[in-house]
Amino acid sequence: MTMTPDDLQARRLFLGRTSQGLGAVALASLIQSTGSIQTASAAPPRGVLEKLTLPQRAKRVIWLSMAGGPSQLETFDPKPKLTEMHDQPMPESMTKGQQLAQLQGQKLKCFAPQHPFSKFGKNGTEICSLFPHIGSVIDDICLVRSMTTDAINHDPAHMFMNTGSQIAGRPSMGAWVTYGLGSEAEDLPGFVVLTSLGKGGQNQPIAGRQWSSGFLPSKYQGVQLRSKGDSVLYLNNPPGIVQDRQQGDVAAINALNQHYESTVHDPEIATRIAQYEMAFRLQSSVPELMDMRNEDAKMLELYGCTPGDGSFGSNCLLARRLAERGVRFIQLYHKDWDHHSGVKEGVEQKANEIDRPCMALINDLKQRGMLQDTLIVWAGEFGRTPMSQGSNGRDHHNKAMTVWLAGAGIKGGLVYGATDELGYGVVENLTTVHDLHATMLQQLGIDHNAFSFKFQGLNAKLSGVEGAKVITDILT
Repeated sequence: MTMTPDDLQARRLFLGRTSQGLGAVALASLIQSTGSIQTASAAPPRGVLEKLTLPQRAKRVIWLSMAGGPSQLETFDPKPKLTEMHDQPMPESMTKGQQLAQLQGQKLKCFAPQHPFSKFGKNGTEICSLFPHIGSVIDDICLVRSMTTDAINHDPAHMFMNTGSQIAGRPSMGAWVTYGLGSEAEDLPGFVVLTSLGKGGQNQPIAGRQWSSGFLPSKYQGVQLRSKGDSVLYLNNPPGIVQDRQQGDVAAINALNQHYESTVHDPEIATRIAQYEMAFRLQSSVPELMDMRNEDAKMLELYGCTPGDGSFGSNCLLARRLAERGVRFIQLYHKDWDHHSGVKEGVEQKANEIDRPCMALINDLKQRGMLQDTLIVWAGEFGRTPMSQGSNGRDHHNKAMTVWLAGAGIKGGLVYGATDELGYGVVENLTTVHDLHATMLQQLGIDHNAFSFKFQGLNAKLSGVEGAKVITDILT
């Protein structure tokens, strides 16, 4: 029998009302059996990997994202030859036929590093003298000077660094990790994002899709906590709403959602249930997290921050507090590294903002016995050119950049890989973003080759399908 539009509408109305009625019956039985309405257990969510196939050196990751593309030539990759060739033409043999961002078709001149380098640590590792605090912990850090990336513009480069793909819609690394391992936090999300700007004022665009869950269930997406003002909007109840009433509302809504989920088996409904419960628990956990009155004054001085100031230092301290509470993946964005002009002044300002907090985070975790199972990664989305842009800036560059790692089985005091004498391209131990992701998963106890999710008929992986390798030489 063919149904008319009116028949279909009537059927939908009947089924909708019926399901609501059944939901009310289920809710009533829940109330009768328990005597009160309770939310589900606050047990930390488990990941899909019930048994790890590799030793787990890292229990959590703190990823420090320098948004805008920091210049490796004013931070961690010394190039005295570039100083010698300042204002001379770049060798055509290096640049001919190469992809450039905004310098394509222009005269390319060498641009000397704008700050001196100094030696630090037992091995005399050279880094820019603007970073003496990082220099003081260089023996805990592995510099990877041979990192490359596929992308040369900001948004696709952020996507690639976060997801292993330049195309939006893929899961971020934090989502992959929490999907695989779950979380140890009972009342906080397993994947948390914090952002800071500093004094430069160039609000480098970053977007929520960079910490998206992509095609994974949406409960694994990153949750952004605001580091200044209200950390979560609408966290407090409106006037007249007390906790018991709020708890009852959440339980009632979840009872209806649970009944609906048992009928349609939609994983997003389970996500909705978990999000209602998490939001309820955040009302007590987030204020406690953000309240730093119990932090010693010396600790605040170590990080160089004032509670609630929204600085990178404050976010690093929050990262340690999140790590203590079992959050699996913590990502900090610090903006304003996009120095197409004024690279000398710009990097000096950024160094002043991040140097002490990076040192503080490493030392703080170390003295608490947490550095040994916390993986810290410092990275931008790409590097900068050894050629000048205008008179005093550097363009985007994807053929050479420096990242560094610390903790969780990483060899401290090591310099891995090298670029050519002008810093244009990698000449030793070329390393890719997929390699970095594979290494991160390895330290978390996950075999990156076997960790996948079926999507559009393919086994999608964070580390891609192009043959990523674990950077074994940097591991203890």
